[in-house]
Amino acid sequence: MKSTNNKILITGGSSGIGYELTKRFYELGNKLIITGRNEKRLNRVKLDFPKIDIFKGDVSNANELDSLILYLEQEHKDLNILINNAGVQYNYEFTHTDDTLNKINYEVQVNLIAPIKLIALCLPILQLQNSSAIVNISSGLSIVPKRSAPVYCGSKAGLHIFTKALRYQLEQSNVKIFEIIPPLVDTPMTKGRGKSKLTTEQLVSEFLKGFEKEKYEINIGKVKILRLLNRIFPKLAENLLKNN
Repeated sequence: MKSTNNKILITGGSSGIGYELTKRFYELGNKLIITGRNEKRLNRVKLDFPKIDIFKGDVSNANELDSLILYLEQEHKDLNILINNAGVQYNYEFTHTDDTLNKINYEVQVNLIAPIKLIALCLPILQLQNSSAIVNISSGLSIVPKRSAPVYCGSKAGLHIFTKALRYQLEQSNVKIFEIIPPLVDTPMTKGRGKSKLTTEQLVSEFLKGFEKEKYEINIGKVKILRLLNRIFPKLAENLLKNN
């Protein structure tokens, strides 16, 4: 898959992994649309990369998702890459947390339901192009979970399995289905959590290598070791991640 001269939509493109994806694809000469909930952040990104288009909206909100699709149909009919990057993680105990149901609902909406809906709505546009791609960002925690974020782990595991099944459905089409499976990455979402974090620059560099070689399931950094360990010594893998 070529990494230049594309029209790319990146959800959650104003910070963290999304910002680095925006930066690198912009430098490679692609046209970009990024979404986010924070208008100030989006405007700051546009100052850094003046030629991008920004769209303020929360993809987990049905009305705002519909507005995004209408905007794409009217202004970006040549969209050929969708990157589902927006995500949220809450660390909490089910038995000691207020507002549990709202947290559950929002995590599942952002991490799983919104990407699935956005894919369904963007597919008619993507299928019109000569070469298209969908990139979903899951997590190493979709393979081996940690105790403090069960809903996040479950939603990312759901996205991982959905991505694989969708790849089966579209394997004869012009739309290629990629998945980035990262370890703990140094982003605003992971502030104060864990050690030895991968940088967003390292993640995107590794992703681009796999993307250009059409490696559809891209295990990043320590996830390669985690997958091997989980296959050979699953109990050890569980103990390492359980209280991480």
